[in-house]
Amino acid sequence: MTQPLPSLFGQKHSSRDYTQKRSWGKNMFNSSFPASLIAYMYSRNIKPVYLKTDRNCKVRHGYIAADKLFGIDPLSDSAYYSYEAEFPFYSTLYTGPREKMDLVMMNNVSKEVLSGFEIKLTAMPDNTTAGKREEEYSCEIVVRPPTVWNIACSICSAYDTVNRRERLRRFLNRVPMINNWAEAGEVLPHFEEIRQSILDICSDLSARQRPLVIQPVWKTDGKKMRLKDDCMDVFVWSNLAVIQMCVKDAPVTEIDRFDRTLVWIFRMLLEYVAHGCFDYRRIVRLQSYSLANDKAFSIPGNRSYHFLKSEEQHHPRIRKEEIKNVILGGGQNLLSPERRFDAVLVNSPDLFEE
Repeated sequence: MTQPLPSLFGQKHSSRDYTQKRSWGKNMFNSSFPASLIAYMYSRNIKPVYLKTDRNCKVRHGYIAADKLFGIDPLSDSAYYSYEAEFPFYSTLYTGPREKMDLVMMNNVSKEVLSGFEIKLTAMPDNTTAGKREEEYSCEIVVRPPTVWNIACSICSAYDTVNRRERLRRFLNRVPMINNWAEAGEVLPHFEEIRQSILDICSDLSARQRPLVIQPVWKTDGKKMRLKDDCMDVFVWSNLAVIQMCVKDAPVTEIDRFDRTLVWIFRMLLEYVAHGCFDYRRIVRLQSYSLANDKAFSIPGNRSYHFLKSEEQHHPRIRKEEIKNVILGGGQNLLSPERRFDAVLVNSPDLFEE
């Protein structure tokens, strides 16, 4: 009998060859597995939770089927999973080196590009929720500058005609002219107008927001390296819902990472209406406000909980015994997890026995 080859559920055509060990490295597996998890959920008629905003910029939960999310039946022979790929729909909106998305879905027959996503595989509980009740478990979410680029491009692409661009300009023109955007002291007095301008744009686009971030969650028994029985689910964030991670009600007295992200988005949109494109990397470099640029911002579990709180967050719908239906042909044997000294110590309690 022929031994089945290592593979991932549903991915008949992919830019990664799952018979090769290199395709199971951490950085690849963390985007490949979620795509197949969604395909598996589709086969079971389970829809990912979809976080999007209403006209009042409040994040609401709904559901989105995988075929609507991807723009194609994920189990179809026409579905092509392209990883770390350019997204051509945004190519004219920005200058500089070409950015890539974690997953770009294509039609394998026509070669048409259908959709593009960032993928953030997250664990719960994190350190801020591990000591709480299980229903309050949640995860840290780290957002890096390319996500901000993605948000800005998605907004610009929604204002793609002369009339629509002029409409966007009117939202942005509510902020007085700032001579030196690199100086926090010049930006801070106008930050409330910047934030409100972005919120008004989000309200205007509420009916045209699009899925951006795929966030699968995996749940352990507290901080133990052991999966809970109900261990996996998928949340999808729209481009506008991601912005809401940055929005705070409290008055701003100094620009932090959340505020800076809103400034970055505003600057990118401002350049777009003026020149038809924006220099994403230049904006990120010059408007740093003495903060490191390695990440845009992160929210801990005790904050992400307020966004993710749901029956699916409390009781994920995919059970641990189903993982073998997603990783096929012994693919788990090709995984190469990080060897961390602290993890070895935690899993070697005999070392500390008297």
